[in-house]
Amino acid sequence: MRFYPLARLIDLRDDYTRHIKIDSLELLLLQRDGERYLIEARCPHRDHPLDAATISDGIIQCALHQYQFAIGDGRLLHATEEPCRGLRTFELVYEGNEVGVMLSDGSGN
Repeated sequence: MRFYPLARLIDLRDDYTRHIKIDSLELLLLQRDGERYLIEARCPHRDHPLDAATISDGIIQCALHQYQFAIGDGRLLHATEEPCRGLRTFELVYEGNEVGVMLSDGSGN
């Protein structure tokens, strides 16, 4: 496992959203209501990017088909077509003045 730094703590604030690519893995680092989340950056329904998704009250809604997921644990909350898997979520790791993620070395996931 390897630590991948994602952001400096001093840069994080509410409504912070950052798209991060590590090898082939695309992630979204979010801060809402003082809580930080790291989720996959593409909707598992049709692989649409979640950069432009609506985020409110702990729910992220994909702009393409309005699928809704809990940002805390990735659960699928609402599907407008066929059901799909939940969002992958990742545990944030704090090291010094940075927040990051631990991933398998070289694989990005």
